[in-house]
Amino acid sequence: MHILWVIIIGFVAGIIARLLAPGPNNPAGFILTTLLGIAGAFIATFIGQAIGWYGQNEGAGLIGAVVGALVVLFIWHRLVSARVIPDPADRRWL
Repeated sequence: MHILWVIIIGFVAGIIARLLAPGPNNPAGFILTTLLGIAGAFIATFIGQAIGWYGQNEGAGLIGAVVGALVVLFIWHRLVSARVIPDPADRRWL
């Protein structure tokens, strides 16, 4: 049941982060949006535990996950603009 809540919170945090930081080269799709939110939650938990905001067995909540997802989106935008990773909008499937 814990994994299900992580996926739901990650998806909601990913959607909110994509709404707060729109851009043409955002990772799109259900899976990438969920992974964005989950990665944001992990980053927020790691940083929060490192500076003492969260205890050893505590995790970041929805707001922390959104802030972490915004950090992940910022890094994503910087990597795409520096052409380190390809822009997903440039792919042609046909």
